[in-house]
Amino acid sequence: MANTAIVGIAFGDEGKGRMVDYLAEDYDVVVRYQGGNNAGHTVINEFGKNALHLIPSGIFNPDTVNIMGTGMVIDLESLVEEMEALKKVGVSITPENLKISERAIIVLPYHRLQDQYEEERLKDKAYGSTKRGIAPSYGDKYMKKSLQMGYLFHQDYLEEQLGLILEWKNCSFEATYHKPAIEYQQTLDWLKKYGDILKPYITDVSKVLEEATLAGKKVLFEAQLGALRDITYGIYPYTSSSSPLAAFAPVGSGLPGLELDRTVGVLKAYTTCVGDGPFVGELDGEEADKLREAGGEYGASTGRPRRVTYFDIPAHRYGVKLQAATELALTKLDVISYLEEVPVITGYKLGDEILTEFPYTPLLDEVEPVYETLPGWKQDISHARKFEDLPQEAQDYVLYLEEAMGVPMRYISVGPEREALIVRESK
Repeated sequence: MANTAIVGIAFGDEGKGRMVDYLAEDYDVVVRYQGGNNAGHTVINEFGKNALHLIPSGIFNPDTVNIMGTGMVIDLESLVEEMEALKKVGVSITPENLKISERAIIVLPYHRLQDQYEEERLKDKAYGSTKRGIAPSYGDKYMKKSLQMGYLFHQDYLEEQLGLILEWKNCSFEATYHKPAIEYQQTLDWLKKYGDILKPYITDVSKVLEEATLAGKKVLFEAQLGALRDITYGIYPYTSSSSPLAAFAPVGSGLPGLELDRTVGVLKAYTTCVGDGPFVGELDGEEADKLREAGGEYGASTGRPRRVTYFDIPAHRYGVKLQAATELALTKLDVISYLEEVPVITGYKLGDEILTEFPYTPLLDEVEPVYETLPGWKQDISHARKFEDLPQEAQDYVLYLEEAMGVPMRYISVGPEREALIVRESK
C-alpha cells in the first residue's frame, strides 16, 4: 500500500478531502495532480472547518510533504489568499511542507475574464462553469500558449512569452467578445506581485517524488472532482478540463513512472452534482430542499446549491470502473437518516428498454430513472464507530451498495469530523 489514490466516483464533492485528511497521517507525501481552484475540499479537524481549493488536504499534518503537481492549473492570487487563510488558523505552511511544480500552468486574470465572457456568449447553452478560468487555461496549455510556474524565475523569457500570448489572446477578446484588450503591464505586475511570494515554494517536484520513492516513502494522490467530470470519459462537454482519474495520477503528479498500489474511490450515500448537464433523477421542490439542507450541499468554492438525487447505481458503477477502485469510502450516510424509506436508482428507462449500464451522454437526456426502495433507519448514527453499531437497516443499505458496486466498502463516514468514520477490516 505504498502509493494510494483518493478519487471521486461520480460528479465530485463526494468527500475526498475528509478521506485524504484522515489517511494523510499514514503517508509521507500528498499530491494534488490535476485541476485548479474551481472546486474545493472541505476538511473539519482540530484547525476548524476549512475549505481547500488548491492546496493538498494533507497540509494539516505537519509531517507530510504536500505537492501541487504538474497537472494542475494555479491561480497565483487565489493560492496566496488560501495560504494566508490557513496560516491564520494555525496551519504551518513552509517551502518544506508545500512544494509547487515548476511545470504547473499559471491561471491568469484574463483566463477568468475569458471564462465569464464565454459563458455570457453561450447564454442558455452555457456549461455551468465556475468562471475561475480553468477551461481557458487548460485550453491555452494544449494550444501551447501558457506560462508555467517555473517561468517566474526567468524574467526575460516570461516577458517575451507573455507578450506573444497577449498578442494572440487579444485577437479573440476584441473580435469574438468585443471586449477591451488585456493590458500587458498590468498582467506583468500581477505576476510579479503574487509570483514573488510563491517563488520559494516552486521546485522540480519530479526530483522530490523520485527521492521519496527511492527512500521507500509512501505517496497519497488526491484528485479533484469525480470520474463523471473527466474530460474524456465523463458527461462531455459538461465536464472539467482535466482528468481526475486515478490512472492520470502519476502523470499529473510529476513522476509518470510511479505506480499505484491502491485506489480508494469516494462516493456519497446519495448523489449530488454542481454545474449544468444531464443529471438523471434530479429532485426538486421540498424533497430536494430537505436532502440539500440535511447534507449542507453547497459548493465549497462557489457556494452554489448542489443538484441532488438518490444514489444512482449505474452512474456510480461506471465511475468505479473508470477509477479501477480497489476499495470504497461511503460518505454522509448519516445525512439520509431522516428518510422513512431510501430510494435507489437501479437503472434507466429508455423507451421500452431498461438500461442498467451508464449510457453515452446524449442518451442521458432521454432516460427516466428506475427505482428500488429500501427501508430507512430513522435514528442518529453519528456516534457509531463500528459497523455493528449501525442499525440493521443502515448495515443492509451499505451492503446493498457494496454488492451493486462489486468493490469492498472499506470506510463509512457518519459525520464530517475526522473521527466520525467506521473502518471495516479487509476480508
